[in-house]
Amino acid sequence: MENRTKHQTKEEYVADFLREGIISGQFPRGTKLKQAQIAEMIGTSITPVREAIKLLEAEGFILGSSHRGAVVAPFDINATEEITDLRVTLECKLGLKAVSRLTPEDIEKLRTLQDQIEDASARGDRDAVRSINYRFHELIYIAADLPQTLRFVRALWARYPFDLINRLDQRTERASQEHREMLSALIARDEAGFLQALRTHIRSAWDEFKASYSE
Repeated sequence: MENRTKHQTKEEYVADFLREGIISGQFPRGTKLKQAQIAEMIGTSITPVREAIKLLEAEGFILGSSHRGAVVAPFDINATEEITDLRVTLECKLGLKAVSRLTPEDIEKLRTLQDQIEDASARGDRDAVRSINYRFHELIYIAADLPQTLRFVRALWARYPFDLINRLDQRTERASQEHREMLSALIARDEAGFLQALRTHIRSAWDEFKASYSE
């Protein structure tokens, strides 16, 4: 996890750390989150961890219980088709707005992330691919400057089976290629090309998982 940016509060930084950790599989579904342990991992106090957990509970990443404590939420296979449709709609909205707003510095960061994705994929490090995938999309969508839409997208991510999809045979390699196509379109400021690549990226992952799940 990278250092906290200038404009992030401690709570936002911890929330981003946990969000990425859940998507990457560092905190598997059903895992009980221990606030003191998380605070020690990040090097912060309990208070921002507690507030971050409340934020992620509102987004759907975490289930709260007075008896069990905070638990990483499971995904619902029956809802994922609809979630995929919503992801395409909202992420394309963010992506379209971001194409013209990404700075040269942002593009360089995306190039670096793409290199990291390809390296992790070549090593067979699926957890790292998921983690970097999260940073790649998050960087693009933040540039759109549509915070409410991004909140809804994060809520959809909370219910999406990233961890199971990336276990599919050679899925990380295909995802890496899809990211390469998105990045090429972004560098060219090709809105139509980027949207097509993004739709393909989201749809193909779900279609592959659905076919595997039915088998």
